[in-house]
Amino acid sequence: MSNKTVLNLLFNVFSDTYALYLKTQRYHWNVKGPHFYSYHTLFESQYLSMVPAIDSLAERISALGEKVPVSFDFLKTHTALSFDDLPENAEGMIKDLIRGHQTIIDHLNLLLIEAKKEEDSVTEALATERLSIHTKNIWILKSSLGE
Repeated sequence: MSNKTVLNLLFNVFSDTYALYLKTQRYHWNVKGPHFYSYHTLFESQYLSMVPAIDSLAERISALGEKVPVSFDFLKTHTALSFDDLPENAEGMIKDLIRGHQTIIDHLNLLLIEAKKEEDSVTEALATERLSIHTKNIWILKSSLGE
């Protein structure tokens, strides 16, 4: 149906999104400090917004004729995000989430280019929608740091 490059990029975006979901939820549970409630609430809103994204990406993979890869091993081998030690403070968590969103944006841009080349307008639309959301999330996170 679709070329292997589109599928491989979809696998990467799927894995990155799932990893960022887990990371954001982890920070939601572990954030501390004077702005606890604001960050706790922000992280929750962001990880909850990734649930339908993960579903949309998985459904697109399935629609392209592939099985949806769901295992920790698959996610670890297909994500560019790392799960290093927990940052010591909320600022470190936010900066790490910004890097995660930027990684997904980079992969989405590659997916968008390939989907256009393959005239895959459905994947193109999905990538464009996700780009908008991750760009906004970076803006919100940077604004939380006063940037």
